[in-house]
Amino acid sequence: MNEILRCGRFSLALDRPLVMGIVNVTPDSFSDGGRFLDPRAAVAHARELIEQGADILDIGAESTRPGAQPVSAADEIGRLRPVLDALRESRVPISVDTMKPEVMRAALDLGAAMINDVAALAAPGALDAVAASDCGVCLMHMQGEPRTMQAAPHYDDVVGEVKAFLAARVEACVRAGVARERIVVDPGLGFGKTVEHNFELLRGLPQLAQLGRPLLVGWSRKSSLGRITGRAPQDRLAASLAAALLALQRGARILRVHDVKETRDVIAVWQAAEKR
Repeated sequence: MNEILRCGRFSLALDRPLVMGIVNVTPDSFSDGGRFLDPRAAVAHARELIEQGADILDIGAESTRPGAQPVSAADEIGRLRPVLDALRESRVPISVDTMKPEVMRAALDLGAAMINDVAALAAPGALDAVAASDCGVCLMHMQGEPRTMQAAPHYDDVVGEVKAFLAARVEACVRAGVARERIVVDPGLGFGKTVEHNFELLRGLPQLAQLGRPLLVGWSRKSSLGRITGRAPQDRLAASLAAALLALQRGARILRVHDVKETRDVIAVWQAAEKR
């Protein structure tokens, strides 16, 4: 695969899997809420993930865990600003995980190279916020919204419905002026899905790859892995690595993870096994 992902001043080759390292600048994220709310801690963690081999950093200032309460745009920007300022000259693209157009615009002004939106740029003004820039975009599928998405998720055909939704959002982006080479798609494991829905989507990744855009999969430490293993978020490393390997085998090109160093090792072993 000679495909390139364009993210602002960065061009990322997709001839190998990429690792997106997670930095939560929040008090309430499910895995590490509060640990990196202080900007100095967040910046130090971001730099550590880069040293461990992250190809992209994804910085979020509003938790999207099930039941999470909304954060104002002003608070979200306030949390992001010192971190983005410190990382402006980073050697890897900085992605910002947000649903709000005003936060998107502020993040891009502060040097972000990618917008990762769990609502797939559906909010009024979101497409306009990214179309005028040259940033990368990640379009994710979510049924419902974070506070209620896990109440009773239902699909007649989860793979088909997620594929149709993502196809429509890709076309909406293209019509708005976002080049296809800037677009990544994410099936949204855990976002309005049961454990079985997640596994159906995992098995259906080859069908989602037919969209012609790189697949990002984020299953790191999520509650569905806890329900399978009975382990708390901080003890889900083995399950997260197994999920990462399964996603790689089915076509994921970007893995969004908390544990960058260990995921890089998984990729190295997988690549060695895939050599012909």
